[in-house]
Amino acid sequence: MWNTWPPVRDVILRACSDAVEVYTTSNMRKGWRDKAVLFITCSTFSFLLSFLLLLYLLYTLDYKLAVAGSIAGSCWVLVTAALCLSRLVRCLWLLFLMSCGMKQGRNLLITAGTSLVVLRNFRNTLDNLAGLVRSLVCSLQAKRLFLNISPLDNYIKMLKWVGSIIKTGFSYFSSNLLELEFNLDVTGSVESDKLREKLFQTERALNETAESARAVMDTVFSVGQRLFPAFSFIILAGFTALHLQKYRKNTKYENTFITSRFVQFDEQQKAEGKSQVLPLTTEEERRYIQISSPHLTAQERKAMLKFCIPVVIHVLAWVLVIGIDTLMYYFVKVIKTHLETLEPLHVPLIMNIKEETSFIGFPISEDSRSRDFSYSLALFEKECLPEPQMLLSSSLAPLALVLAALVLMGMAATRLVRMRLLVCERFFADRAEERAKHLHAKILRRRSKWREAETGPGILKSLIRKPHFWCPLLFRLQEDEDSILPESRANK
Repeated sequence: MWNTWPPVRDVILRACSDAVEVYTTSNMRKGWRDKAVLFITCSTFSFLLSFLLLLYLLYTLDYKLAVAGSIAGSCWVLVTAALCLSRLVRCLWLLFLMSCGMKQGRNLLITAGTSLVVLRNFRNTLDNLAGLVRSLVCSLQAKRLFLNISPLDNYIKMLKWVGSIIKTGFSYFSSNLLELEFNLDVTGSVESDKLREKLFQTERALNETAESARAVMDTVFSVGQRLFPAFSFIILAGFTALHLQKYRKNTKYENTFITSRFVQFDEQQKAEGKSQVLPLTTEEERRYIQISSPHLTAQERKAMLKFCIPVVIHVLAWVLVIGIDTLMYYFVKVIKTHLETLEPLHVPLIMNIKEETSFIGFPISEDSRSRDFSYSLALFEKECLPEPQMLLSSSLAPLALVLAALVLMGMAATRLVRMRLLVCERFFADRAEERAKHLHAKILRRRSKWREAETGPGILKSLIRKPHFWCPLLFRLQEDEDSILPESRANK
């Protein structure tokens, strides 16, 4: 097996090389083999787009399988035909895939993560607050009903009991000559209509406000979830087309890379006896990026830092929003825990009646009666306790995916910039030649200005900036490699 692996690897690499060559060259080719390779390559790329469109139609727009399959199949045929017939479309498709991992893709992912965090957590915070207020209204409703039963009912029973004892005493002294009648009617009512109306209006206003806010958030979230992929695709396609147009029309656009075309042009200038710019000075190496260099330059590291700064800022904002929602959850949770631990309020109500019988001022008998009318008053009804919800666990999974994608994009962004330039150079060789000539002339102009500044009136300014010229004992003379011209280094 180890002996057969190198030939297989060579065949795979040769096939990939042929596919890249056929994909990036013009359509004027001969032979069925090249056409077959082009068709297979374009079909593969279009199938990827059609598959993503099928998933979008099925799981986002809730289309039926037959309708979604028909639309995705039609898209596959049209995109394959466009890729096979137009080299510009093939270039735009590759640049579009690279743009997904660059600045534009980062902004869209940040927007998606922000909308996910803000809408879901704000809705959950609103639900927790509404549940807390609703529990208070429920408790007041229960207290309103409790007033009609206890303690008012206990007081009525107590008065009736006292009335029955008094009536018994009156009947004891009744005789044929003297008849005493005693009637005690006790009724109780609580005027709670105004309170009931106020509670009803409060509950209705609370429900209307909560439902309207929830409806707005649901609508925004649903519309964003359905339209955001299509909107993102359009935005990325627009930025990709704009980048390609600037590359073809403006030779100054992102023209800071030392490509293979630049190296070939510089060698050609050297062969013709003209001025060359390679090798670059140290200052020029920091300014201009060599495509073949495996290390990141200072400019690329700075670009990577700028790429990650918005990600860090938005992640902190996400943490703040999630933290507010979590704090609100624990706030309601603590209130619920304390309300559960509240003991009912015990109101002691014991009635004692002492009866004494006397004759001409002398006590004959004494009788004592007592009855307990005590009751308990719950400070908060158990069935009205709030039930808060927390979305921390359900929000972590999608946010972790978004953060992982952003981290990978930050690590690969600078490399994707180089690859995008190589793709444009591969498809448009004439524009790459013009850009190489423009950058070559730009470097030569900068060097000529530098020589004039060193030998002309600007020499006084350069001497002022050299401390070893004025204080040679304190500062040692150090040769800066930037001040050595490439011609002198080549002679050495």
